[in-house]
Amino acid sequence: MESASLRITGAQVWDGTAQGFVDRDLCIVDGIVTERADAAAEVLDASGGWIVPGLIDAHFHAYALSMDGFENERGPLSYAAINGARRLGSALRRGFTTVRDVAGGDLGLARAVETGLFRSPRYHFTGPALSQTGGHGDPRSAHVDICFTEGHMCEVVDGVDELRLAVRRRLRTGAHAIKVMTSGGVFSLTDPIRMPQYSPEELGAVVEEAERRGTYVAAHAYSPEAVVHSIENGVRSIEHGNLIDSATARRMAELEAILVPTLAAYDAMDRRGAELGLNEISLAKNAEVLSKGQEAVQLALAAGVQVGFGSDLMGDLEDDQLCGVRLQVEASGATETLRSLTETNAVLIGDRRLGHLDAGAYGDAVVLAANPIAEPAALWEADARRHIVQAGRRVV
Repeated sequence: MESASLRITGAQVWDGTAQGFVDRDLCIVDGIVTERADAAAEVLDASGGWIVPGLIDAHFHAYALSMDGFENERGPLSYAAINGARRLGSALRRGFTTVRDVAGGDLGLARAVETGLFRSPRYHFTGPALSQTGGHGDPRSAHVDICFTEGHMCEVVDGVDELRLAVRRRLRTGAHAIKVMTSGGVFSLTDPIRMPQYSPEELGAVVEEAERRGTYVAAHAYSPEAVVHSIENGVRSIEHGNLIDSATARRMAELEAILVPTLAAYDAMDRRGAELGLNEISLAKNAEVLSKGQEAVQLALAAGVQVGFGSDLMGDLEDDQLCGVRLQVEASGATETLRSLTETNAVLIGDRRLGHLDAGAYGDAVVLAANPIAEPAALWEADARRHIVQAGRRVV
């Protein structure tokens, strides 16, 4: 990823939720925030602006090119990768300078990002998510009698030994973390949403293999039963979590699990899913979890759970990514949402150079036209005075 030197002047700079905004120049040298500017650095006059760290989407899907599960899984990988590059570029232009791809991605796409073949957010991938037969990652409907084992976004794996091998394969080829499906889901066709998936022994094997390599497991889970099943077997991040109750939230806090809500996905599927061809089964499941997402965020925060941010948008719904910011602000307020988009997601990913603008941080920033705490719409509304910076380079 190419870096540059840049000095942004005249703006208020976010100094974390404890300090708020401070009046200082933001100096970036060779892609890293420093205390002193490079005399040769480009200067961006952002007078009257407000600077926040580059946003982080912790639940992104580069290969989710369609609203059809089989097309996502078994279409040509070359097409999925080219389309994925486009999706990543679009996310960067919205201000997301880092994404975590939890169900898909691979070493080839990551290498293309790292070597600068196209402009992209910093890219962390899990490879295909692990699903039990008939689980959330199994795209087959009940009446379809065909073999499916692995696609671009999900792999069906059953049994302790088979799961150990699958995890080791992912970690050998550069996976940032491991994704498992531990409850039913909206997009899958044969699994009730609340039902926990995978046995304790199977989950334990996945977590053991991941932790031995110094990484963690993220789990797709909605219900209290599935969330508790996941975290008590070592899962670190819960994706979605819409149906949790206060007792589950307290247990998450005790075990230091992080919640990654994906509010944009349910809202977008509710508004646009039918016209884009989403099947009736998924539309009905979406209605079950739609109204609970914001409540889950509130329950988690009240219990002391760290709450991140994710989008989880499939196919043409991708352009609703910033709508998720608005929905999370409605649930938790602007300050807490900004923490989710930056500090908390950085903790989840495990890179101390992310999520802040102190010396030593990545030179990733979004220059906003208004104070996002007083005027939260500045976080999601387009404005001519909005600038995206990654590694000290302005994103056009």
